[in-house]
Amino acid sequence: MSDFSGIWIPLITPFTDGAVDHAALRALVRRYANAGVAGLVALGTTGEPATLDAAEQDAVLATILEAARADANATDNMQRRTLPVLVGVSGNHTASMRERIEQLNPLPIAGVLIAAPYYTRPAQDGIVAHFSALADASAHPVVLYDIPQRTGVRLELDTLLTLAAHPRIQAIKDCAGSLDTTLALIRDGRLQVLAGNDLEVFTTLCAGGSGAIAASAHWRPERFVALYRALTEGKLDEGRRIFHALVPHIELAFAEPNPAPIKALLAASGWVRNELRLPMTRASEALTERLAALGERR
Repeated sequence: MSDFSGIWIPLITPFTDGAVDHAALRALVRRYANAGVAGLVALGTTGEPATLDAAEQDAVLATILEAARADANATDNMQRRTLPVLVGVSGNHTASMRERIEQLNPLPIAGVLIAAPYYTRPAQDGIVAHFSALADASAHPVVLYDIPQRTGVRLELDTLLTLAAHPRIQAIKDCAGSLDTTLALIRDGRLQVLAGNDLEVFTTLCAGGSGAIAASAHWRPERFVALYRALTEGKLDEGRRIFHALVPHIELAFAEPNPAPIKALLAASGWVRNELRLPMTRASEALTERLAALGERR
């Protein structure tokens, strides 16, 4: 089974002149591997997968997996490490999602990240049946993605505890904003709890959570890794200092719809072009200036 502890980065998809920029994507993967992150998420919300056709999604995943492989000729221990990759699978048609999961089964991935069916807003019994069918079809661990602001439906605590009994459902990306649910899942102990709201990383880790899937960690990933290490080693004062210094950046990273601020910040640092696909648009000029100033203070 995979270990979903630590800091995971849900990768953006870089574009140049409207096409996927695979060279920039490879460079980002190497950057984050060298920063010591625990893993990467491919084709998550931050990666704009809804704007990619099936062939582009497969190509993006292939590039990430290739770049995440250990370099046999490297002298640096980080570069010798194969970085695990979690793959986002989204939709509201269970049968089609099963087919996608079956396509992913032969690949060397750490698991699949699955949100509740969006728009249809099924009953909790339907949600349990949906996730159970997908977990049954998967050869890899399943990470639940509880993000009601996008799907329109919450994964209630009883639902989550029922799904935790499935042998392939191993973790949750927790974006529901319910401290009661977060604490209940941590106390239950069967699911690894990953903070999905970046401002809740500190709280989740202090409460005993396993880590975070943090889009804002695209910038200064080493500081997010240092935060995780400090808190898991019981260095609360150090962890608090690191987190408080990161808060202004986290707030700016979500001041406008994700991933526009992240792409603006990375573009200001020369990592990618500041391009998104409709219906997503670039960050406003005012926010871009604030992000550029933040990048200069790193």
